[in-house]
Amino acid sequence: MTAPSDILPDAAPTNWVDRHAPAPLRPWLKLGRFDRPAGIWLLMLPGWQGIALAGAMKGEGPNLLLLAEVFAGAALMRAAGCAYNDIVDRDFDAQVARTAGRPIPSGQISVKQAWAFVAACCLVSLGVLLTMPLIAIALGAGSLALVAAYPFMKRITWWPQAWLGLTFNWGALLGFAAATGGLGWPAVLLYAGGVFWTLGYDTIYAVQDLEDDALAGVKSSALRLGSAAPQAVLGFYVLAFVLALAAAWVGGLGPLFLPLAAAYGVHLSRQAARLDVTDGAGALKLFKSNTTAGAVLFAALVCGLWKGPGVGF
Repeated sequence: MTAPSDILPDAAPTNWVDRHAPAPLRPWLKLGRFDRPAGIWLLMLPGWQGIALAGAMKGEGPNLLLLAEVFAGAALMRAAGCAYNDIVDRDFDAQVARTAGRPIPSGQISVKQAWAFVAACCLVSLGVLLTMPLIAIALGAGSLALVAAYPFMKRITWWPQAWLGLTFNWGALLGFAAATGGLGWPAVLLYAGGVFWTLGYDTIYAVQDLEDDALAGVKSSALRLGSAAPQAVLGFYVLAFVLALAAAWVGGLGPLFLPLAAAYGVHLSRQAARLDVTDGAGALKLFKSNTTAGAVLFAALVCGLWKGPGVGF
Protein backbone atom coordinates (compact mmCIF):
# COMPACT_ATOMS: atom_id res chain seq x y z
CA MET A 1 0.00 0.00 0.00
CA THR A 2 1.10 3.57 -0.67
CA ALA A 3 1.24 5.97 2.27
CA PRO A 4 -0.90 9.10 1.76
CA SER A 5 2.25 11.21 2.08
CA ASP A 6 3.72 9.49 -1.01
CA ILE A 7 0.89 10.64 -3.28
CA LEU A 8 1.79 13.92 -4.96
CA PRO A 9 -0.58 16.83 -4.19
CA ASP A 10 -1.94 17.29 -7.73
CA ALA A 11 -2.49 13.56 -8.30
CA ALA A 12 -5.79 11.91 -7.45
CA PRO A 13 -5.63 9.80 -4.25
CA THR A 14 -6.95 6.90 -6.33
CA ASN A 15 -4.49 7.29 -9.21
CA TRP A 16 -3.42 4.01 -10.79
CA VAL A 17 0.32 4.54 -10.26
CA ASP A 18 0.11 4.69 -6.48
CA ARG A 19 -2.58 2.02 -6.28
CA HIS A 20 -1.40 -0.61 -8.73
CA ALA A 21 2.09 0.03 -10.18
CA PRO A 22 5.04 -1.95 -8.73
CA ALA A 23 6.91 0.16 -6.16
CA PRO A 24 10.22 0.29 -8.12
CA LEU A 25 8.41 1.74 -11.16
CA ARG A 26 6.46 4.42 -9.33
CA PRO A 27 9.19 7.13 -9.32
CA TRP A 28 9.68 6.66 -13.07
CA LEU A 29 5.96 6.81 -13.80
CA LYS A 30 5.67 9.91 -11.62
CA LEU A 31 8.61 11.49 -13.43
CA GLY A 32 6.55 11.16 -16.62
CA ARG A 33 3.39 12.35 -14.77
CA PHE A 34 1.53 9.12 -15.52
CA ASP A 35 -0.11 9.51 -12.11
CA ARG A 36 -1.68 12.70 -13.48
CA PRO A 37 -2.97 11.72 -16.93
CA ALA A 38 -4.91 14.96 -17.55
CA GLY A 39 -1.79 16.42 -19.17
CA ILE A 40 -1.65 13.56 -21.69
CA TRP A 41 -5.20 14.35 -22.78
CA LEU A 42 -4.51 18.08 -22.97
CA LEU A 43 -1.50 17.46 -25.21
CA MET A 44 -3.24 14.79 -27.28
CA LEU A 45 -6.60 16.49 -27.85
CA PRO A 46 -5.33 19.31 -30.11
CA GLY A 47 -3.75 16.65 -32.32
CA TRP A 48 -7.01 14.72 -32.41
CA GLN A 49 -8.86 17.95 -33.18
CA GLY A 50 -6.54 18.65 -36.11
CA ILE A 51 -7.14 15.14 -37.47
CA ALA A 52 -10.91 15.50 -36.99
CA LEU A 53 -10.93 18.90 -38.72
CA ALA A 54 -9.02 17.50 -41.69
CA GLY A 55 -11.40 14.57 -41.97
CA ALA A 56 -14.52 16.70 -41.63
CA MET A 57 -13.34 19.01 -44.41
CA LYS A 58 -13.28 15.94 -46.68
CA GLY A 59 -16.61 14.63 -45.36
CA GLU A 60 -14.89 11.75 -43.56
CA GLY A 61 -14.44 10.56 -40.02
CA PRO A 62 -11.03 10.95 -38.36
CA ASN A 63 -8.29 8.51 -39.38
CA LEU A 64 -8.25 5.94 -36.55
CA LEU A 65 -4.61 4.95 -37.08
CA LEU A 66 -3.53 8.58 -36.84
CA LEU A 67 -5.58 9.01 -33.67
CA ALA A 68 -3.74 6.06 -32.11
CA GLU A 69 -0.34 7.37 -33.23
CA VAL A 70 -1.05 10.85 -31.85
CA PHE A 71 -2.15 9.33 -28.54
CA ALA A 72 1.08 7.33 -28.26
CA GLY A 73 3.23 10.28 -29.30
CA ALA A 74 1.47 12.62 -26.87
CA ALA A 75 1.91 10.23 -23.94
CA LEU A 76 5.61 9.77 -24.70
CA MET A 77 6.43 13.40 -25.44
CA ARG A 78 4.47 14.66 -22.45
CA ALA A 79 6.49 12.26 -20.27
CA ALA A 80 9.75 13.45 -21.84
CA GLY A 81 8.73 17.10 -21.50
CA CYS A 82 7.74 16.71 -17.86
CA ALA A 83 11.03 15.00 -17.02
CA TYR A 84 12.99 17.69 -18.86
CA ASN A 85 11.02 20.39 -17.07
CA ASP A 86 11.78 18.74 -13.71
CA ILE A 87 15.50 18.56 -14.55
CA VAL A 88 15.61 22.28 -15.30
CA ASP A 89 13.33 23.29 -12.41
CA ARG A 90 14.66 20.93 -9.72
CA ASP A 91 15.89 23.76 -7.47
CA PHE A 92 12.63 25.71 -7.79
CA ASP A 93 10.55 22.57 -7.31
CA ALA A 94 12.29 21.87 -4.01
CA GLN A 95 10.98 25.23 -2.70
CA VAL A 96 7.32 24.69 -3.70
CA ALA A 97 5.11 22.52 -1.51
CA ARG A 98 3.17 21.03 -4.45
CA THR A 99 6.33 19.92 -6.30
CA ALA A 100 8.87 19.16 -3.55
CA GLY A 101 7.91 15.47 -3.53
CA ARG A 102 8.57 14.95 -7.24
CA PRO A 103 11.16 12.25 -8.03
CA ILE A 104 14.11 14.54 -8.82
CA PRO A 105 13.90 17.15 -6.01
CA SER A 106 13.07 14.39 -3.52
CA GLY A 107 16.15 12.40 -4.58
CA GLN A 108 14.31 9.30 -5.86
CA ILE A 109 15.77 9.72 -9.36
CA SER A 110 19.08 11.35 -10.26
CA VAL A 111 19.49 13.96 -12.97
CA LYS A 112 21.49 11.51 -15.13
CA GLN A 113 18.76 8.91 -14.83
CA ALA A 114 16.16 11.52 -15.74
CA TRP A 115 18.09 12.46 -18.89
CA ALA A 116 18.15 8.78 -19.89
CA PHE A 117 14.37 8.67 -19.40
CA VAL A 118 13.95 11.74 -21.63
CA ALA A 119 16.12 10.20 -24.36
CA ALA A 120 14.25 6.89 -24.30
CA CYS A 121 10.83 8.56 -24.57
CA CYS A 122 12.03 10.78 -27.43
CA LEU A 123 13.48 7.87 -29.39
CA VAL A 124 10.27 5.83 -29.20
CA SER A 125 8.22 8.91 -30.09
CA LEU A 126 10.50 9.52 -33.09
CA GLY A 127 9.69 6.05 -34.32
CA VAL A 128 5.99 6.95 -34.28
CA LEU A 129 6.61 10.29 -36.00
CA LEU A 130 8.59 8.72 -38.84
CA THR A 131 5.48 6.86 -40.02
CA MET A 132 3.84 10.21 -40.92
CA PRO A 133 4.17 12.49 -43.99
CA LEU A 134 7.31 14.61 -44.33
CA ILE A 135 5.59 17.87 -43.35
CA ALA A 136 4.32 16.27 -40.14
CA ILE A 137 7.84 15.00 -39.38
CA ALA A 138 9.19 18.52 -39.90
CA LEU A 139 6.52 19.98 -37.62
CA GLY A 140 7.30 17.39 -34.96
CA ALA A 141 10.98 18.28 -35.10
CA GLY A 142 10.14 21.98 -34.93
CA SER A 143 8.15 21.49 -31.75
CA LEU A 144 11.33 20.56 -29.88
CA ALA A 145 12.42 24.22 -29.80
CA LEU A 146 9.19 25.17 -28.05
CA VAL A 147 9.57 22.30 -25.57
CA ALA A 148 13.21 23.15 -24.84
CA ALA A 149 12.47 26.80 -24.13
CA TYR A 150 9.37 26.34 -21.99
CA PRO A 151 10.96 25.73 -18.54
CA PHE A 152 12.87 29.01 -18.84
CA MET A 153 9.82 31.15 -19.63
CA LYS A 154 8.77 31.47 -15.98
CA ARG A 155 12.12 33.13 -15.31
CA ILE A 156 11.80 35.82 -17.99
CA THR A 157 8.10 36.54 -18.53
CA TRP A 158 4.85 36.77 -16.61
CA TRP A 159 3.25 34.72 -19.40
CA PRO A 160 4.83 31.24 -19.45
CA GLN A 161 1.27 29.95 -19.85
CA ALA A 162 1.16 31.55 -23.31
CA TRP A 163 4.33 29.69 -24.30
CA LEU A 164 2.79 26.47 -23.01
CA GLY A 165 -0.16 27.24 -25.29
CA LEU A 166 2.16 27.51 -28.28
CA THR A 167 3.74 24.19 -27.28
CA PHE A 168 0.77 22.07 -26.20
CA ASN A 169 -1.37 22.93 -29.23
CA TRP A 170 1.30 22.27 -31.85
CA GLY A 171 -0.41 18.94 -32.34
CA ALA A 172 -3.33 20.70 -34.04
CA LEU A 173 -0.98 21.63 -36.88
CA LEU A 174 0.81 18.27 -36.83
CA GLY A 175 -2.41 16.23 -36.77
CA PHE A 176 -3.92 18.22 -39.64
CA ALA A 177 -0.70 17.91 -41.66
CA ALA A 178 -0.47 14.18 -40.96
CA ALA A 179 -4.04 13.71 -42.24
CA THR A 180 -3.75 15.93 -45.32
CA GLY A 181 -0.06 16.18 -46.18
CA GLY A 182 -0.26 19.98 -45.88
CA LEU A 183 -1.48 22.94 -43.85
CA GLY A 184 -4.13 25.62 -44.31
CA TRP A 185 -6.00 28.43 -42.59
CA PRO A 186 -8.46 26.13 -40.81
CA ALA A 187 -5.54 24.40 -39.05
CA VAL A 188 -3.89 27.73 -38.18
CA LEU A 189 -7.13 29.09 -36.72
CA LEU A 190 -7.68 25.90 -34.71
CA TYR A 191 -4.12 26.16 -33.39
CA ALA A 192 -4.58 29.83 -32.42
CA GLY A 193 -7.80 28.97 -30.59
CA GLY A 194 -5.99 26.21 -28.73
CA VAL A 195 -3.26 28.62 -27.64
CA PHE A 196 -5.85 30.83 -25.90
CA TRP A 197 -7.58 27.76 -24.45
CA THR A 198 -4.29 26.67 -22.84
CA LEU A 199 -3.53 30.21 -21.68
CA GLY A 200 -6.85 30.09 -19.85
CA TYR A 201 -6.64 26.65 -18.28
CA ASP A 202 -2.98 26.94 -17.31
CA THR A 203 -3.67 30.28 -15.64
CA ILE A 204 -6.28 28.39 -13.61
CA TYR A 205 -3.67 25.71 -12.83
CA ALA A 206 -1.16 28.35 -11.69
CA VAL A 207 -3.62 29.61 -9.05
CA GLN A 208 -2.50 26.64 -6.92
CA ASP A 209 1.02 28.06 -6.60
CA LEU A 210 0.43 31.79 -6.10
CA GLU A 211 2.20 32.06 -2.74
CA ASP A 212 4.95 29.53 -3.43
CA ASP A 213 5.77 31.01 -6.84
CA ALA A 214 6.05 34.48 -5.33
CA LEU A 215 8.42 33.20 -2.65
CA ALA A 216 10.49 31.21 -5.16
CA GLY A 217 10.76 34.20 -7.50
CA VAL A 218 9.14 32.59 -10.54
CA LYS A 219 6.50 34.22 -12.70
CA SER A 220 3.06 33.19 -13.92
CA SER A 221 0.00 34.71 -15.52
CA ALA A 222 -1.95 34.01 -12.32
CA LEU A 223 0.53 36.09 -10.31
CA ARG A 224 0.48 38.88 -12.88
CA LEU A 225 -3.31 39.00 -13.07
CA GLY A 226 -4.06 38.56 -9.35
CA SER A 227 -7.73 39.10 -8.52
CA ALA A 228 -8.46 39.88 -12.18
CA ALA A 229 -7.62 36.30 -13.21
CA PRO A 230 -11.26 35.13 -13.59
CA GLN A 231 -12.10 37.99 -15.96
CA ALA A 232 -8.90 37.44 -17.94
CA VAL A 233 -9.55 33.69 -18.21
CA LEU A 234 -13.02 34.47 -19.55
CA GLY A 235 -11.44 36.73 -22.18
CA PHE A 236 -8.96 34.03 -23.18
CA TYR A 237 -11.77 31.50 -23.45
CA VAL A 238 -13.92 33.81 -25.58
CA LEU A 239 -11.03 34.07 -28.04
CA ALA A 240 -10.55 30.29 -27.96
CA PHE A 241 -14.23 29.77 -28.77
CA VAL A 242 -14.37 32.37 -31.55
CA LEU A 243 -11.23 31.00 -33.22
CA ALA A 244 -12.60 27.44 -33.07
CA LEU A 245 -15.76 28.68 -34.80
CA ALA A 246 -13.64 30.45 -37.40
CA ALA A 247 -11.64 27.27 -38.08
CA ALA A 248 -14.84 25.32 -38.66
CA TRP A 249 -16.35 28.06 -40.84
CA VAL A 250 -13.28 28.45 -43.05
CA GLY A 251 -13.00 24.65 -43.25
CA GLY A 252 -16.57 24.40 -44.54
CA LEU A 253 -17.85 22.18 -41.72
CA GLY A 254 -21.53 21.30 -41.52
CA PRO A 255 -24.15 22.66 -39.10
CA LEU A 256 -23.95 19.68 -36.74
CA PHE A 257 -20.69 21.21 -35.52
CA LEU A 258 -22.61 24.01 -33.81
CA PRO A 259 -24.52 22.30 -30.94
CA LEU A 260 -21.42 20.68 -29.46
CA ALA A 261 -19.38 23.81 -30.16
CA ALA A 262 -21.92 25.71 -28.06
CA ALA A 263 -21.48 23.15 -25.27
CA TYR A 264 -17.71 23.74 -25.49
CA GLY A 265 -18.25 27.48 -25.08
CA VAL A 266 -20.60 27.02 -22.12
CA HIS A 267 -18.11 24.68 -20.43
CA LEU A 268 -15.33 27.25 -20.74
CA SER A 269 -17.47 30.14 -19.52
CA ARG A 270 -18.55 28.18 -16.44
CA GLN A 271 -14.90 27.53 -15.56
CA ALA A 272 -14.18 31.26 -15.61
CA ALA A 273 -17.29 31.99 -13.55
CA ARG A 274 -16.31 29.45 -10.88
CA LEU A 275 -12.63 30.40 -10.59
CA ASP A 276 -11.67 31.66 -7.12
CA VAL A 277 -8.04 32.76 -6.79
CA THR A 278 -8.09 31.87 -3.08
CA ASP A 279 -9.15 28.26 -3.72
CA GLY A 280 -6.25 26.17 -5.02
CA ALA A 281 -8.11 22.86 -4.73
CA GLY A 282 -11.04 24.25 -6.68
CA ALA A 283 -8.67 25.58 -9.35
CA LEU A 284 -7.19 22.09 -9.80
CA LYS A 285 -10.66 20.63 -10.36
CA LEU A 286 -11.47 23.31 -12.93
CA PHE A 287 -8.16 22.69 -14.69
CA LYS A 288 -8.77 18.94 -14.92
CA SER A 289 -12.24 19.52 -16.38
CA ASN A 290 -10.55 20.78 -19.56
CA THR A 291 -10.08 17.19 -20.66
CA THR A 292 -13.86 17.16 -21.06
CA ALA A 293 -13.88 20.56 -22.79
CA GLY A 294 -11.27 19.45 -25.33
CA ALA A 295 -13.12 16.18 -25.97
CA VAL A 296 -16.34 18.09 -26.62
CA LEU A 297 -14.61 20.25 -29.25
CA PHE A 298 -13.14 17.13 -30.84
CA ALA A 299 -16.62 15.59 -31.03
CA ALA A 300 -17.99 18.83 -32.52
CA LEU A 301 -15.36 18.73 -35.27
CA VAL A 302 -16.19 15.10 -36.03
CA CYS A 303 -19.90 15.97 -36.30
CA GLY A 304 -19.01 18.77 -38.71
CA LEU A 305 -18.36 16.19 -41.44
CA TRP A 306 -22.11 16.06 -42.17
CA LYS A 307 -22.55 19.04 -44.46
CA GLY A 308 -25.64 20.75 -45.80
CA PRO A 309 -25.78 22.87 -48.96
CA GLY A 310 -23.28 25.72 -49.26
CA VAL A 311 -20.01 26.24 -47.44
CA GLY A 312 -19.57 26.49 -43.69
CA PHE A 313 -22.46 25.61 -41.35
